[in-house]
Amino acid sequence: MSKSPYETYLYQDPCRPAYESAATLPLPGQAGTGSEDGTGGRGTHRRRTRHPERPESAVRRLLPQALVVAFLAGGTTAFVAKDKAVELSVDGRTRMLHTFADDVSELLAEEGVHVGAHDMVAPGPGAALASGDEIGVRHGRPLRLTLDGERREVWTTARTVEGALQELGVRAQGAHLSASRSRSIGRAGLALDVRTERVVTIMADGRSRTIRTNAATVREAVADAGITLHGQDITSVPPDSFPRDGQTVTVLRVTGSREVREEQIPFEVERTDDPSLFKGTEVVEQSGRPGLRRITYLLRTVNGVRQKPRQERSEVVRRPRKQLIRVGAKPLPPSVHGVDHLNWQSLAVCESGGRPHAVDPSGTYGGLYQFDTPTWHSLGGSGRPQDAPAQEQTFRAKKLYLQRGAAPWPHCGARLHS
Repeated sequence: MSKSPYETYLYQDPCRPAYESAATLPLPGQAGTGSEDGTGGRGTHRRRTRHPERPESAVRRLLPQALVVAFLAGGTTAFVAKDKAVELSVDGRTRMLHTFADDVSELLAEEGVHVGAHDMVAPGPGAALASGDEIGVRHGRPLRLTLDGERREVWTTARTVEGALQELGVRAQGAHLSASRSRSIGRAGLALDVRTERVVTIMADGRSRTIRTNAATVREAVADAGITLHGQDITSVPPDSFPRDGQTVTVLRVTGSREVREEQIPFEVERTDDPSLFKGTEVVEQSGRPGLRRITYLLRTVNGVRQKPRQERSEVVRRPRKQLIRVGAKPLPPSVHGVDHLNWQSLAVCESGGRPHAVDPSGTYGGLYQFDTPTWHSLGGSGRPQDAPAQEQTFRAKKLYLQRGAAPWPHCGARLHS
């Protein structure tokens, strides 16, 4: 099937320049360009020529297209220039990245890497990025460190125990560690007990021993020195305390025994006024009795030297009993009518040597005038006659004379009239 005249006219080679001359095909109904004989008859075809396009017009038509291509090429160059190839290391894990971030903080945010107060970032978060940069992030880890008995919490970015000790400046040579040096430290942290090597001097049994030890207690250090504690032996510092570098510890050899002693507890005396007794008279209503206390003493010898006994325990075996005394409050009578002129002093000297508290060898008679107790009570006296004041004894002797004369004193009664 042949093309129509319209299709033939509209088709142009897209690769052919527009300004090149091209002959147009005849349109329907048009005559040809001429006959074979040149007369231009009706049946002949005439050839129609299209004038060529001027070069200036073609350039103006292609210029916008060239500008678009140039703009796209420039944008691509800028896009490529913003892309950076960097190396990011987080806790030792390294990876290569392409990023459009302008600084370290923006890069870390893009990668979801959170940085806290105890973390380390190099270069710093505000540093600008360039292609080929290396960024390192080391997260902080809490370390609950007990160093030579002192507890504290520190932070480290090291990932192993050995690295943490180096970072903290802890002298680990010869030290005792609660965890191996190669043990890793996770983000949650680690509890670590470190006992460094120390020089301790132990004095015992007249000898001095200097040792290097990482013992946790003085007791362990003493054992490291080859010294054994026996029985009541003690050390100059608490045995459970931490031994310090350069410390001197003395071992004291102790032997001891116990001794039990009994001691009296004094009794109290309670005095009560009695208006039925003459002043100066005291009657013991209840005798006092001392108590008894049993005391245990600890006797010690330290390094061969006997120490002062130390009271260890005390217990009351018997409580003391209080002594009750009635004290006379009644005024003494001035005299006894009819007998005051007799020589009562001479009688008293004869009977008792003039001593108010005298008692005969049998214990039956007492006082200045040697009353027996029943007679004394019959005259209104209380208690024993030898406990009454001398003035009361004379008063009651005068009353007895009025009742019975000198008969109560058969050997000395005559002295009353001397």
